[in-house]
Amino acid sequence: MTAAVGVRRVASISYALWETASMKPHGKTPAMKTSFSVLPWPRVLLAIVLAFLAGDRAWAAKRPHVLLICVDDLKPLLGCYGHATVKSPHIDRLAARGMVFEAAYCNQAVCAPSRNALLTGLRPQTLGIYDLGTNFRQAVPRAVTLPQQFQRHGYRTEALGKIFHVGHGNHEDPASWSVPHWKANVVAYALPESRAPAGLTREEALFSNQRGNTSNLPRGAAWEAADAPDNAYPDGRIAEEAIRRLHKAKDQADEPFFLAVGFVKPHLPFCAPQKYWDLYDPAKFELPTPAVPPQGAPNFAPTGWGELRQYRDMPQSGPLNEAQARRLIHGYHAAVSYMDAQLGRVLDALDETGLAERTIVVLWGDHGWHLGDHGMWCKHTNYEQAARIPLIVAAPGVEAGSKTRALVETVDLYPTLCELAGLPASPGLEGTSFVPVLHDPAATTKESVIHVYPRGQRLGRAIRTARHRLIEWKRPGAAADAAVLELYDYHADPQETQNLADQQPQVVAQLRTLLDQHPEAKPQLRTSKKP
Repeated sequence: MTAAVGVRRVASISYALWETASMKPHGKTPAMKTSFSVLPWPRVLLAIVLAFLAGDRAWAAKRPHVLLICVDDLKPLLGCYGHATVKSPHIDRLAARGMVFEAAYCNQAVCAPSRNALLTGLRPQTLGIYDLGTNFRQAVPRAVTLPQQFQRHGYRTEALGKIFHVGHGNHEDPASWSVPHWKANVVAYALPESRAPAGLTREEALFSNQRGNTSNLPRGAAWEAADAPDNAYPDGRIAEEAIRRLHKAKDQADEPFFLAVGFVKPHLPFCAPQKYWDLYDPAKFELPTPAVPPQGAPNFAPTGWGELRQYRDMPQSGPLNEAQARRLIHGYHAAVSYMDAQLGRVLDALDETGLAERTIVVLWGDHGWHLGDHGMWCKHTNYEQAARIPLIVAAPGVEAGSKTRALVETVDLYPTLCELAGLPASPGLEGTSFVPVLHDPAATTKESVIHVYPRGQRLGRAIRTARHRLIEWKRPGAAADAAVLELYDYHADPQETQNLADQQPQVVAQLRTLLDQHPEAKPQLRTSKKP
């Protein structure tokens, strides 16, 4: 029962009692009339109101808080995922408190569609939104988002940093939050030489929804190592605000919170204080292999990494040289360690306020990132390095330090968080709660996950099982026999070096059976109507 419901219930009961006290006897004895009449009704009603509100506060005090940590472009290149090179002690600390999901996948490897899947519980192919600029409410105007569902059940919902994708024509969703969203820029520099000589760089303009032709604007630096404090960059300020909100929440114990904290690094540009760059010796980084796309893959399937080419000193075509590749790998690691340190400050505040034991903490990366593998950079593909994500859940009753190979996808988080909090899930969600896995790491809730990526008029729909990935490329609505196929076997070929679709037709047929269980994808939504 929410506070609003409680107050309405108090009002209706009080009115009924007041009417009873004021009514004529209608055959009742005078003694009964007198007994009602002499009651001190103002004090009785006050007692009823206070009792109901006390019960409502007690109800709220039993609800778990939710701290949802969303990280932009974070792949599972972390200590808790077995990578010793990267310095991620605070993410690893969170992992030691909860469960690490080793087979978690996004629903599309680009920011806006992936975040739509998280926050609406609907896949991109259901919304018909695969781009950055189309707001989800143009497809589903009356959608109840994940934070809205919590808000409807008495939670205070707040958002800091990047939660919904803002930029490229897209905007925030005020209906999802109890208080206005706290904004932070994805692209931000501390050094003048990294910026445009005047005005904005092209990426700054895109993320700030500037109108006009941004291609004529200057390019900004792809990386920056400044001798600057942590709060010189957005993630440091996001952490400071999150700490302030947690301390405020400590004093509002009768109101459960849903706090979404969106860190923007390691998204390009790789900007971090110098001390985080100093954690690494660039000479020790191994250059990624393989350096070419999978043999037999269609030529449209790989990414041309146009996002990286928007930055200064990046080639407009062709590969990077070794020095550039090594510098970008170094920058990604530095940005991860910088973001990790900010998360550590937030986790410290959660402990210091005494809120940790009552808080569900989720760390979720919106998609992976090609860090030079297959000759590719950025996200924007259906391959493993782009689609696989980090996911960690620490919650009351979850075994500390546990790991699972259960397949999960981003849309599964909405029903899972609702179940963990004891809330009903909004109708029509496409995900499956993985609470059974949180209780038993050996459990499974699905045999496959699905993700997509568009290329021109084609859409690649990918089915990922524990062993295989099948990608079907065709126009939405076209016949299945018109599709171009890719098949990869991660037991025999974990690095995705060869497309096996022509060699293993029986496996293709089995996986297409799983694909056929999903509705046909919608084409990209085309509308100028504002939500």
